[in-house]
This record gives sequence, C-alpha cells and structure tokens, in this order.
Amino acid sequence: HAIESYTALPYNERPKPPSPLHRPAYQGSNPISDVWSLHALRIAAKHLSQAVRHPENWKARSEMLLAAAAAGVGFGNAGVHLCHGMSYPVASQVKTYVPPGYDGVDHPLVPHGHSVIVNAPSVFQYTGRAAPERHLECARILAAARDYKGTRGTLDGMAKVGNSLESPDDAGKYLAEEIRHVMMDLNVPLGLKALGYKEEDIDELADGTLPQHRVTKLSPRPVGREKLKMLFRDALDDG
Repeated sequence: HAIESYTALPYNERPKPPSPLHRPAYQGSNPISDVWSLHALRIAAKHLSQAVRHPENWKARSEMLLAAAAAGVGFGNAGVHLCHGMSYPVASQVKTYVPPGYDGVDHPLVPHGHSVIVNAPSVFQYTGRAAPERHLECARILAAARDYKGTRGTLDGMAKVGNSLESPDDAGKYLAEEIRHVMMDLNVPLGLKALGYKEEDIDELADGTLPQHRVTKLSPRPVGREKLKMLFRDALDDG
C-alpha cells in the first residue's frame, strides 16, 4: 500500500475537477501522504519478516500495527494504483487456490495481500520510468532493511548507480527485485501460476481490471487492455 501511494500519479497531474464537490476520494501522491507512506515503508521493511516468522515477537508486531496505521493515513488520501486494480479480478476469479493455513476454508480464496503483491513486481517494473527517483527510493529502503537483518552484504546493483540511473527503467527493475526478495522471505506465492492461473485467463483478468478506474487512473503510467494483458502475462511466471 505504501509503495503504491508513494508512486501514484501526483495530485497536481490529475485532471482538475470542476469544483471541490467533484474531487475523487483518492487525490494521488502528495507531500502529506508522502511522509506517511515512506514512514510506513521504513517500519514495515524492518519489522515485517520478524512479525510473520515470530508471532510471539510483540515488538515487531507492535511496529507493524504502527506501520499499518501510517500506511492507512497515506493511502487513505493519496490512493493506490495498478497492484490493487489488478488484484480484484485475481481475487474474484480464483478457481482452485486455497492458501496454506486456511484449512477450514471450503472454497477457493486468494487473500488480499497475496492478490496485491503477486502482480507488484510486474507493475513496478512497468511504472518505474514514470517516477524513477521514487521507485529507486523505495527499492533502497527495502534493500537497506535486508542489510540491517544481515541477509545481504550489499544493496546489489543499486550500490553502483549512486544517484543516477543508466536508464529510467532501471529503478522499476530494482524495486521489482526487492519486492521479490520480500515475497521469497515471507514464502508468498511467486507469480499468478502459483495461484492456479494460466495464459488463457489473461483476457478475463484484464477485462476485470478495466472498470477499476478509482485506482487504475492513479497509475503513473497509463494502461489500457493490451498493457494490462502484458502486465498479467509478465506476472504469470514471476520469480
């Protein structure tokens, strides 16, 4: 949520409504929401793994409650974008998947967190060129947290680029890779195929995303049906 809010289309790049009464609920990224989104991301990057792996760790769980509240303040005003827009058909069109730990569930189910993050590497790799500095900042926060936990000795390729990028697409690639690290650390399904989706489902997934204008119009890069199909296709075998 925090990364989507921080990388959403800026509030001053949206079409101006005819009056304040016509303002949408979600405004796009803005200076106030940015503060809360980055604060939430830094806390979550540091404590999420411990909170999941060691539920008895009250410090980590308390920090995650704080992160969730901060993220809510951020996205409650700024909004989210493609990861969420694409998550709704992933959750609603599931055919057979039941996540581990849901043994008492008698129907297919994709939890909200899974349905959102499964497309995230594909999405941020696509949106990175629209706001490379913001995508790179998020990637560095995640990478720094991995260093803090001792799981990595470097920030991978980001350590080599300094404050510049050879290509604006690189920022999205770095962020996508950092999100994959989070997914692997938490044992979250990598790719839509892990949720039971196949190539023949892509058209219907794209069609299910198209009506979600409340969030898709906040994407920093515009998408239509063909772009959505590309993003879903990229997410099929992610990882």
